[in-house]
Amino acid sequence: MGCFRLLPWLTCIQTATGFFFLTCFSINGCAQTQPAVDEGDIIFHTSRSVQSQAIQQATGSRYSHMGIILFRQGKPYVFEASAKVVYTPLTEWIARGTNRHYVVKRLKTAQQNLTPEALGKLRKTAETFTGKPYDLTFEWSDERIYCSELVWKIYDRALGIQIGKLQKIREFNLNAPAVKQKIQERYGNNIPLEETVISPQAMFESPLLTVVAEK
Repeated sequence: MGCFRLLPWLTCIQTATGFFFLTCFSINGCAQTQPAVDEGDIIFHTSRSVQSQAIQQATGSRYSHMGIILFRQGKPYVFEASAKVVYTPLTEWIARGTNRHYVVKRLKTAQQNLTPEALGKLRKTAETFTGKPYDLTFEWSDERIYCSELVWKIYDRALGIQIGKLQKIREFNLNAPAVKQKIQERYGNNIPLEETVISPQAMFESPLLTVVAEK
């Protein structure tokens, strides 16, 4: 997906509510700042992948990729389904998106629902998906996983919280040019119209979430 690794300078300042991470790095001489995030936050951006336009057209959304924020050794990572399910440093994930634009959302009830015990359940559930290959045909199984499916299942299985309305493939705009091309490539004439799916847009629009950072 054309990602590249940055060498960040990371300063960690402990606060009463957790950790505030301020990461500065230089791209074309312009200093950038990493957002303050909490574990369990959900982050969205517009991918530069070959299927991004098809996802946008099918769902009517600006955003085509997403992941969940999890910490490793005190540092924020985006747990995402890319070529496979991996932990990606937050700064690297942000830099990979179109124009480095992102939106971070959080459960409105995070203070009550995302206790240390609950976060432990999120991390444990996430580990069951690590290394799984990306699902190009968007099937509702655990053999292969796509980005929004990964985050939806983690929250559902760990905490019983369902973020976003599940849909069927037939409910999307399947006649858009980029969508028709991808459908032909991946399904031919056998489109699984009744397959259950969760889109980044459905999760983005969930009334359970609120915006906490955007650039």
